Amino acid sequence: MSPSTSDRHRLADKTVWRVGYGAMRLAGDGLQGPPLDRGEALAVLRAAIDAGVDHIDTAQFYGPGMANELIQEALFPYPEGLALVSKVGVRRDESGHMMLWDDPDQLRAGIEENLATLGIEQLTAVNLRLVENAVPDARFIDQLGALTAARDEGLIAGVGISNVSLAHLQRAVEVTDIVCVQNAYSLADRTSEPLLIECIARDIAFVPFFPLGGWDAQRDAILSNPVVTAIAARHGALPAQVALAWLLAIAPNVLLIAGTTSCGHLAENLGAADLALADDEIASLTNAFS
Repeated sequence: MSPSTSDRHRLADKTVWRVGYGAMRLAGDGLQGPPLDRGEALAVLRAAIDAGVDHIDTAQFYGPGMANELIQEALFPYPEGLALVSKVGVRRDESGHMMLWDDPDQLRAGIEENLATLGIEQLTAVNLRLVENAVPDARFIDQLGALTAARDEGLIAGVGISNVSLAHLQRAVEVTDIVCVQNAYSLADRTSEPLLIECIARDIAFVPFFPLGGWDAQRDAILSNPVVTAIAARHGALPAQVALAWLLAIAPNVLLIAGTTSCGHLAENLGAADLALADDEIASLTNAFS
């Protein structure tokens, strides 16, 4: 059988359940404005905590500010041991378009803004979110320096990086401790496989975003794949639960942050932790998308 998927892994100064919650979808359409159902959004956050989730991934540019506002309203005062993780490097202009916000002083301002809107004194980790893959080395080091300084001053407990290449990770660990890497990764998108392997070797938490695919066609390809559906039927599970359970099974350092605005869907996502895939099933799923 595969290793237990209900275990925990280190994330900066905390040890968290490997099934967390991603707050991106709490904001309105296009990650802007309030949710369609504020009450349900607050209920989802509270239900996640009640179910044992102790790792929430967020960002100030979700809303902007809306996800953090909802997290504070739903959960403050925060339960002991809750890991709140954010990211900096981009923000939204007045029209809602994404823009780079990644000068060292802007990164520092982004960290402080997250702290203020969440109502906390320290974030568990902050990810430097890259948009352009070809970041000049000197600039990348300066950006990491801003996060390292925030860590040394106690504003964050750990430095992470997101949407990065293997070369970025290898360079980053030369200049500071990296506690997590956040990249797109799923059954249908294993572009970041080298990063996952490097994170396994270094025991760095690997946090896949878009765990069910980054666009509708990719998600549909995963959920309708005959291998996925057959394994789901065998276990009396949903195809999405199989895809999430595969992520948990492939490496002990994978931390899930699947998001939703529905309490029912949240329960389904969390149910992936109880789905123990056999070794041959893991291999079949891996090969089905090779």
